[in-house]
Amino acid sequence: MLGFSWGKRSVRAGVVILLICTVGLSGCAQGSSSAIESVQQAAVSLPKDELVLAVGTEPEGGFDPTTGWGQYGSPLFQSTLMKRDAKLQLVNDLATNHSVSEDGLTWTVTLRDDVKFSDGEPLTAEDVRFTFETAAKSGSVIDLTNMAEVEAPDATTVVFTLKSPQSTFMSLLTTLGIVPEHAYGSDYAEHPVGSGPYKLVQWDKGQQAIVEANEQYYGKKSTFHKLTFLYLDEDAAFAAAQAGTVDIAAIPAAFSKQQVNGMKLESVKTVDNRGIMFPMQPAGAKSGDGLPAGNDVTSDISIRKTVNVAIDRTALVEGVLEGHGRPAYSVSDDLPWSNPESVFADANPDEAKQILADGGWVDTDGDGIVEKNGTKAEFNLLYFAGDLTRQSLALAAADMVAQAGIKVNVEGKSREETKKLAYTNAVLFGWGSHDPLETYNLYSSTHKGEGYYNTGLYSNPTVDHWMQQALQATTEEEALPFWQKAEWDGSTGFSYQGDAPWAWLVNIDHLYLVKNGLDIGEQQIHPHGHGWPVTSNLEEWSWDKDSK
Repeated sequence: MLGFSWGKRSVRAGVVILLICTVGLSGCAQGSSSAIESVQQAAVSLPKDELVLAVGTEPEGGFDPTTGWGQYGSPLFQSTLMKRDAKLQLVNDLATNHSVSEDGLTWTVTLRDDVKFSDGEPLTAEDVRFTFETAAKSGSVIDLTNMAEVEAPDATTVVFTLKSPQSTFMSLLTTLGIVPEHAYGSDYAEHPVGSGPYKLVQWDKGQQAIVEANEQYYGKKSTFHKLTFLYLDEDAAFAAAQAGTVDIAAIPAAFSKQQVNGMKLESVKTVDNRGIMFPMQPAGAKSGDGLPAGNDVTSDISIRKTVNVAIDRTALVEGVLEGHGRPAYSVSDDLPWSNPESVFADANPDEAKQILADGGWVDTDGDGIVEKNGTKAEFNLLYFAGDLTRQSLALAAADMVAQAGIKVNVEGKSREETKKLAYTNAVLFGWGSHDPLETYNLYSSTHKGEGYYNTGLYSNPTVDHWMQQALQATTEEEALPFWQKAEWDGSTGFSYQGDAPWAWLVNIDHLYLVKNGLDIGEQQIHPHGHGWPVTSNLEEWSWDKDSK
């Protein structure tokens, strides 16, 4: 028994039956055909202001911004003080104005006075104060350690006092959704109340979330009153698109060549990157948690540089991503704080072999694998098991590197296993944010081994210095040259030309099958895929006048 209601609020049961039939799992009972037809007809005849979407995974922690919801994309149910438009330029949301003191320590934000939460209660500066204080105490991915104090001197004014200047504080104003002090409790993540464009009306964990327009919303309202988000993996999302039961489906590049009747392919540029993180210490080191760390092969810079040069990034884009992506050379390609000088010529096995030879790595026994001081150039490359794109990238990269004389053993592991093994093994990770603070977290010596941050235990005092200068700038613009120098200042940096603690591979386009006639507006360059970034501009979505 599937155990789901066939009422108008639930389409998941029908989708499951359709997927079973579509992918050929044990066939369908004869009695199911009428049910299938009913669900397909229901999908076709949805009201013009309703959509069914399969655009991403279920947020494990629920919908609480103070613990991370909305960091990659839009919080949807909550509003932020500021936001970024399609060009990533800052625009007001809850705020009407903001200012920063000359010393960079005091940030003052003036709020709109006409905002209400979805329960009808007004949003005031006290709610902003409560949100930031709660987030600061949560110990989550939201880093507010530099915030000394937040005050609400009146209903429409918020004053943040920082311990030291922080240019990236603006990113917190654009991503942290505001929660209501009066309606916040231990179950808030499951029953969010906010001032965003939508409100959650039903969450069937592991299956779907149903949201409806927030009548209290102060901003431009979307054409669509009701959205049903289905939590489907990539295969199932594609099958649902084929079955005609979704209006939008996120799909991997492997399916991009297949035509689906009634749907068009939308490709969105991203900074959702994939790259190989290298352990930087020799074997025998320890992580901050006391776990074994270090690797005698990847700690050698000539190995890391060889991997970077041997990999043909364009071939990865064409072969693995079916052309839907672009080569990656940093964690922030094409964003203002990336350094264009970090781009280099790759796909050169001869140069790769020369780098190894210059570093003292030679093939002494003719087996095709170089060695140095009795150590073979061999290491493991881990990826999250079940992620076919990461698996394909890892295998292809391993084949390319083998031509230079390095043996890479590709292994799929669970996330928990990977977290423990990341200090001693190379890992194919994915990152990508609209916030340069991610750069700091990945390369700063102060964040070594915090969660998935800097598991290679990379440390360079000059890089730390430049990034500290960037953080202590009073504006994002003032910080840009310091971020770029941290990447490569002409002598050192975290780029390939410097220490090469990573071999960045590709930036993956986000691909969506979108029903014909549905316009999803101008998409900003997407961050990492968590958080449904495609929904950040829902107010711009519409049906063509001749559609539906």
